[in-house]
Amino acid sequence: MGIENILFIVAFGAAVFLFSKNLRKIIRNINLGRDVDLSDNKAERWKKMLLVAIGQSKMVVKPVSGLMHIVVYAGFVIINIEVLEIIIDGIFGTHRIFAEPLGGFYDFLIGSFEILAFLVLIAISVFFVRRNFMTIKRFGMKEMLGWPKTDANIILIVEVLLMGAFLNMNAADQILQVRSVEHYVVAGSYPISQFLVPVLEGLSTGTLVLLERSTWWFHILGILAFLNYLPYSKHFHIMLAFPSVFYSKLKPRGEFDNMDSVKKEVEMMFDPDADPYAVPAEPEGPIERFGAKDVTDLNWKQIMDAYSCTECGRCSEQCPASQTGKLLSPRKIMMDTRDRVEEVGKGIDKNGVEHKDGKSLLGDFISEEELWACTTCNACVDACPIELNPLSIIMDMRRSLVMEESKVPSELAGMLTNIENNGAPWQFSQTDRANWINEK
Repeated sequence: MGIENILFIVAFGAAVFLFSKNLRKIIRNINLGRDVDLSDNKAERWKKMLLVAIGQSKMVVKPVSGLMHIVVYAGFVIINIEVLEIIIDGIFGTHRIFAEPLGGFYDFLIGSFEILAFLVLIAISVFFVRRNFMTIKRFGMKEMLGWPKTDANIILIVEVLLMGAFLNMNAADQILQVRSVEHYVVAGSYPISQFLVPVLEGLSTGTLVLLERSTWWFHILGILAFLNYLPYSKHFHIMLAFPSVFYSKLKPRGEFDNMDSVKKEVEMMFDPDADPYAVPAEPEGPIERFGAKDVTDLNWKQIMDAYSCTECGRCSEQCPASQTGKLLSPRKIMMDTRDRVEEVGKGIDKNGVEHKDGKSLLGDFISEEELWACTTCNACVDACPIELNPLSIIMDMRRSLVMEESKVPSELAGMLTNIENNGAPWQFSQTDRANWINEK
């Protein structure tokens, strides 16, 4: 084992350690939410995950961007086989270790990787142009200014550099194979990088070895750096999209959940056999909040949804409130929730689990105006390519406003008063409700 292998093992071990550390923090932050049982109907959940998360069925609603995203997604998944070979080669000092056992199939794999890498380069270039030089409303909304835009561009640039390094590495490797340089076995098919060979073949063998090794190191270190960048980026959806879809809502989208404690009291009121003087038993454990004021009042699935958000903006693009100039943007709801839970997590890391910073998701991050602008139409949920549910967060925060703080818009307050007094949202008593029949 040489010094190069030792350096690789150290770099690989450090990258895995740092990623595991950050992953544990995110899992801890997700678990700050309330528990909720979503283990029902596993067969349907698996089917949905295969169709939506793996099959990308909702991406192709927008055919052009959807198909290009599938190319990038397929490239990410399939090229990981090549990454596995690089890791094994880096640890044991081998070169193209899969070539001999796979034989002709190895040529097919390398050729497929190159074609995918080329298609990824094209797709990424189009994505970069769309984000930076075309007027697409969902990419220019105010929540996408600053870091979110920079984050997206960093990922696009890194992916171009990684794919470029991969193709240059293969081009140098081909020439070294032809020159029968020791360690460079004759293997692989190179439908794309072969066009780079004429540019490089005039270089000396030593320079080519240096080029092949430097691009090899750049490629794998870039992937390890990308791995550790994911927890700080919207691209963490690469990992969380699958559980988010698996645990997504199976009930009809228009069906809202009721709080069990409130539901039981209402059922007792309408039960003719119930004892009117019976005192309901006090619930065990901590007092249940009505709705959600902060991220710890949300359930773990809602927090996981916030971490899974791709910031694509399809939800806000379809939101009628957003499209008519209201303050609401469902994408911002998800981004604010993620920012707040990250802030809470950092406070816990620094000051302990009991730390309170005096802030809350409601008020400090998301305003009442945003919440009341929502029409509860579920357009955002329907548009999301990975089945995230901004509406559930909005409704829980509204519930907190109404049931804990008695805050409702004046129009809604009048309607609720009419329902309480008249049994209908109109300002007429039940005895006068049919008077319109006698009008001439």
